[in-house]
Amino acid sequence: MSYFIAFLTALLITAAVTPLVRGLALKYKIIDEPGRAERKIHNKPTPLLGGLAIFIGVVTTLIIYCYASDYLALGNLEPKYIVGVVLGMGVLLVGGILDDVYNLKPWQQIIWPLLATAVIIGAGIGITEITNPFGGVIHLDQWEHVLFWANGVAYKITMPADVITFGWMLLMMYTTKFLDGLDGLTAGITGIGAFMIFALAMFTQYYQPDTAMLAIIVAGVMGGFLIWNFNPAKIFLGEAGSTICGFLLGVLAIISGSKIATALLVMAIPVLDLIWVIIRRIFLEKRSPFKGDKKHFHFRMLEIGFTQRQAVIFLYILAFVFGTATLVLQSRYKLLTLGILAVVMLAMGLILVNKFRKV
Repeated sequence: MSYFIAFLTALLITAAVTPLVRGLALKYKIIDEPGRAERKIHNKPTPLLGGLAIFIGVVTTLIIYCYASDYLALGNLEPKYIVGVVLGMGVLLVGGILDDVYNLKPWQQIIWPLLATAVIIGAGIGITEITNPFGGVIHLDQWEHVLFWANGVAYKITMPADVITFGWMLLMMYTTKFLDGLDGLTAGITGIGAFMIFALAMFTQYYQPDTAMLAIIVAGVMGGFLIWNFNPAKIFLGEAGSTICGFLLGVLAIISGSKIATALLVMAIPVLDLIWVIIRRIFLEKRSPFKGDKKHFHFRMLEIGFTQRQAVIFLYILAFVFGTATLVLQSRYKLLTLGILAVVMLAMGLILVNKFRKV
């Protein structure tokens, strides 16, 4: 019941804040105009700044539960982790709003995800070990160097953990950034991922009440935002919101005990789509991987006849089904499932391309 109340609290706060943020975006004309870029498919001006609503929803609920409950202090979720998450989101919020207003260049956009990742690594959040699918664990904290001490806490560089953490966080942030093409898609997939990590923390041998609380808060925030973001969207995530979604999911996967496979299974189709898009743009089309287009998997679904709602719900179902598999599968079978999904994704992509050429 406590987790349900936390979910409902986060949902109601975000649902109440989002129309206020929408009004702010309208007042200052922070609006996504139709036809602004090739990948834009909406047909009327839509307010941005959704990332601000998500930021307020997460931070407000965290403040309430830090003071009104001890669930966030029942495990290994140290206070500096919470501070790191909030500061990291704040960095992405600043960069995202600047991009929404001034339409930053790709090299300017990437500064903010890099800084946000540096913030959480500085807060001590990192992938220090991963499960070996053939037994045991692989330790990634082979080399450590303490930079300084503060309040009895060591702040240090850990290798190769920090490098892998950097790569993981950028993968998650750019996956949700590229995924943000259909109303409600990114927020919904992020919410499903957060819920799966909540379930993993609650109902398996990895009982983690603090991680479960943080995950269900994120799921509630996404649910509250979806009330306004589902098709037809009244507000968009914007640059800040799309990267904050990946940031939160990436952090949850780490602090839940490096449940990287769990997040990857939920995000498998978007991640595989991201990898293919980068390969296609760089090696086949000889252009920048950051120049958007409408050749993503979710756009292809629209081109063969899916409506926005049908495409989004279909992708929700796939994320939920493969995410549920993480609750029962061992690590080696999760990798096998990822491989199967990659083959399925390739087959579906070929079918979509073939149908697209015929229409």
